[in-house]
Amino acid sequence: MQGKRILLIVGGGIAAYKALELVRLIRGAGASVRAILTAAGEKFVTPLSLASLTGDKVYTDLFSLTDEAEMGHIELSRDADLLVVAPATANLMARMAAGIADDLATTALLATDKPVLCAPAMNVRMWQHPATRRNVETLQRDGIAFVGPDAGEMACGEFGPGRLAEPAAILAAIREHFAGRAPTGALSGVRVLVTAGPTHEPIDPVRYIANRSSGKQGYAIAAAAAAAGADVILVSGPVGLPDPAGVTTIRVETAREMLAAVEGALPADVGIFAAAVADWRVETEGGQKIKKQKGAAPPALALAENPDILATIAGGAKRPRLVIGFAAETEKVIEHATAKRQRKQADWILANDVSPDTGVMGGDANTIHLVGAGGVDSWPQMSKIEVAERLVARIAAALAQSPRA
Repeated sequence: MQGKRILLIVGGGIAAYKALELVRLIRGAGASVRAILTAAGEKFVTPLSLASLTGDKVYTDLFSLTDEAEMGHIELSRDADLLVVAPATANLMARMAAGIADDLATTALLATDKPVLCAPAMNVRMWQHPATRRNVETLQRDGIAFVGPDAGEMACGEFGPGRLAEPAAILAAIREHFAGRAPTGALSGVRVLVTAGPTHEPIDPVRYIANRSSGKQGYAIAAAAAAAGADVILVSGPVGLPDPAGVTTIRVETAREMLAAVEGALPADVGIFAAAVADWRVETEGGQKIKKQKGAAPPALALAENPDILATIAGGAKRPRLVIGFAAETEKVIEHATAKRQRKQADWILANDVSPDTGVMGGDANTIHLVGAGGVDSWPQMSKIEVAERLVARIAAALAQSPRA
């Protein structure tokens, strides 16, 4: 980091005091620091304290005639090698995601052509709110990197994810950026195969058999695994979602196409089969649109069973080290998932209730029961993004404990 230039943007929040320690660490590593302090940030740390530690002027006002004459906001935003936002509050990230430039910090972030690293910090409920999760997704798609947040006790007395990453962890992420590699995530060097979405089984050139899967959970898992440093292959049925950043996406239509794509993507260390694959297809697909005939009985559809992708891969010669399936149930959720895990030879089954009143199919929230050999771990309701992050953490822990299992 010797000679590198960091522009540190300090947002408002009780964790802003940690920015002072971060400045000390960055300078100790050989880099220089300029700081932008937001109006909210000034409620927690002073420009004088930041200036004393950076050894440079602290910038606060977008419309300062002096600052703009000496170091205009465009030059300020592009003079650095890296912009670090710490703490990145929910409000600051929302404005970043929307492209709002209503103060010096957001204007510099919008005007920069340099990489940006965010270290979020906020109340656990704010971090878990769907609006914040959407904003984080947007920023990740825009190429912004993240470090943290950590889980722990909040200043408000609540407990959970939302604490600012420790300054040493932020410094480590900065070092990794300047080393010219992606952040060394928990799944660095791990190849992960994910399936997502429904399959469409054609009846004729117009009609098909399908289900209500949106693909959101599988896509969130692929994105979380990539963010953790994994090499991710996503095999997706027909969905209306953009390809996750940093993921190789293969799009298919039918169950047989999905199986072929999955087999072609092996070997993998981890296989996560989140797709809602149609159990049956029409035995003989109509070559032309089937016409309704007045007075005639409806056509009979003879069905054939589709290949079982999870069971095929779990019992195959190229079985991943960890095989994870999903069980979308409408009754006896844990009982059916337990039987499915044994029948399909999966290591874990993530079971969820997809009854219409749950809103899981097509929605943004999920309630998971992780069924493994050791029993059942029931998670509280959370966003599908949080489910993905929690699953990736469990996978990393499992691989670390048993790297060859």
